[in-house]
Amino acid sequence: MRSCSVCSSQFANFLPLASHYFEMLNELNVSYSLDDFETLNTGQYSCPQCAASDRDRLYALFVKTFVRRPEGRPLRILDIAPAPLLSRFLRSIPDSQYRSADLFSPLADDIVDIMDMNIYPDNSFDFIVCSHVLEHVPDDRKAIAELYRVLDKNGLAILMVPILLTAEHTDEDPDETDVNVRWARFGQDDHVRMYAKQDYMSRIRAGGFELLELDSRSFGQGTFRQQGITEQSVLYIGTK
Repeated sequence: MRSCSVCSSQFANFLPLASHYFEMLNELNVSYSLDDFETLNTGQYSCPQCAASDRDRLYALFVKTFVRRPEGRPLRILDIAPAPLLSRFLRSIPDSQYRSADLFSPLADDIVDIMDMNIYPDNSFDFIVCSHVLEHVPDDRKAIAELYRVLDKNGLAILMVPILLTAEHTDEDPDETDVNVRWARFGQDDHVRMYAKQDYMSRIRAGGFELLELDSRSFGQGTFRQQGITEQSVLYIGTK
């Protein structure tokens, strides 16, 4: 029996990733496979009840296992580029104050450029979710520095991007305009880079963060399998 940490449903199996991703990459004859990405379960991607992705389930699992309200005040949450399902889950956390931020999304509470989040003072948040955002940003180092600035001492930040495990170096070009080239090089038409693992970790640490790598052992034997999360998945947590 499988279960979803976002909606708490139980069922026989998750649903696979939509076929158009495979079709697009096959048409472009790319040199990598979707199975080469670190945290992506193509065969058991979404929850049949709430449609939460495998990474949504990983984040909810982390919240339920490790995130606690600071003594004496609410948990201050910042959700960058909010996804509807995860946003609903985060808003439901007891004793919390939730804000979402995005430069374009109508779902966001605040219109904010992650490279310059001047509307938020230093040390404004106890918990930040920044999932699959930095690969879209022209200057990811500025964005990382801003995330570090607004995170409070002893705060936790989920800092996740697509990581291609077969890549030795990060491939990036914010000025690339050809949609097919962006699909082929960066894995999606609105991405500007494809991260290599060690380089991504180095950029996060250069921005000031201490970086934790949480794998299946961090959550207990059998938990990833039950939640439809691959054993090669890693959750990156930045601390200050």
